[in-house]
Amino acid sequence: MVSRRNFLRCVAGGAVAMALPQRLFSRTRGIGKPNIILCMADDLGWGDPGFNGNSVIKTPSLDAMAEAGMRFTRFYAGAPVCSPTRGSCLTGRHPYRYGIFFANAGHMRKEEITLAEALKSQGYTAGHFGKWHLGTLTTKEKDSNRGGPGGAKHYCPPWENGFDVCFSTEAKVPTWNPMKKPETNEPYGTYYWRQDGTKVTKNLDGDDSRVIMDRAIPFIRKAADEGKPFLAVIWFHAPHGPVVAGPKYRKMYSQYSQDEQHYYGCITALDEQMGRLRNELRELAVADNTMLWFCSDNGPEGRDGKKGRYRGSAGPFRGRKRSLFEGGVRVPGLLEWPGRIRGGQVTDIACCTSDYFPTILDVLGFRMKGQPEPIDGVSLLPLINGKMIRRPVPIGFESKNQVSLTDNRYKIYSKDKGKSYMLFDLIEDPGETRDLAAEKPQILQSMKAILDRWRRSCKNSLAGQDYK
Repeated sequence: MVSRRNFLRCVAGGAVAMALPQRLFSRTRGIGKPNIILCMADDLGWGDPGFNGNSVIKTPSLDAMAEAGMRFTRFYAGAPVCSPTRGSCLTGRHPYRYGIFFANAGHMRKEEITLAEALKSQGYTAGHFGKWHLGTLTTKEKDSNRGGPGGAKHYCPPWENGFDVCFSTEAKVPTWNPMKKPETNEPYGTYYWRQDGTKVTKNLDGDDSRVIMDRAIPFIRKAADEGKPFLAVIWFHAPHGPVVAGPKYRKMYSQYSQDEQHYYGCITALDEQMGRLRNELRELAVADNTMLWFCSDNGPEGRDGKKGRYRGSAGPFRGRKRSLFEGGVRVPGLLEWPGRIRGGQVTDIACCTSDYFPTILDVLGFRMKGQPEPIDGVSLLPLINGKMIRRPVPIGFESKNQVSLTDNRYKIYSKDKGKSYMLFDLIEDPGETRDLAAEKPQILQSMKAILDRWRRSCKNSLAGQDYK
């Protein structure tokens, strides 16, 4: 007896194609509802992967993904820190609309409709693997940053936001031996939790990116074997601190300092798992019909990237994590979809994590009933179809005292909540070295008016007006 999975593998290799039932033939050829995978690194700088020009850090799998799909030169995280960006990925809305203002702040409101909830209404199965950071995962015991009885008001796990299968942490863990403190091997204090609210206790040693992928791939295999469309959200911890690489990966960078070995090595370990994922999709004969996205949640950690283990690169851009200058929010971005996107494409159009939600719903051709509005993202389906030449609406940002607005060419930035602004031409000056506010006051005032309206809209959303 040939299993369904092995049968598909034979077909992918060219054998017994004539005997393939129509139901399997449709899935293999990429007809029907596409599978969705959202992969995200944590604190990976724009200049860290090879496909953006890094000649030191080895990222062959991501480089191959870039070559096979679409690379975004202007892909933006929803915020300069992790939690808000994650919220934007799942809702299409800026997190200031529902109170996730910063890392370890707020939680996903029950009135928000997540991408997992939307896709389940269309027959999808959904899984979350890795870092959640949109609420706590237990009210019963101390866990991570806020989990436990003291953080009960922020209890909001992925399994209560539409995900059927979970292997999730509330926040950061070491990138090697994730359950142990690097210095002492004592319990780190952040745990992996399943969808039934129990802790995972096995297969937790070694590279954390591999530990995560060990759970994501069986979920994908099961969905593929059952012929069911799936959403897999795979949010790696690397290269967020504690930054630790295993011996195999450190050895690849033996000519560099120990801190560099750890930082570079944990990125290469993550890249290895992205290669494993891409190979598995091809083995399962579902690659053509799978939208595989990759990005980072914000720019690289560290003041200058030269001290300690925070060696990330923002490339040519100003600022780093926590900053609304480009280096804090412009991140690596890729989309691979072999059945719809020819390889080697590069786009300079500004896109962001808030675009995931409207893009995917547009691809499926449906509108989610009861979806809170407004949606801040835009559908990138016209870009995928080769018909988008510019972004139809600008991207608004707010983080603590900073606000900014980015359109197709210009950007305004304020570090004092809009009391004063700088203006940059991102086409001529992507490094934001020349303030044009005095030279182009009309552009500044026009963009400021748009930003002011957007900020008022976010305040109305925060007050609950979108849920009426």
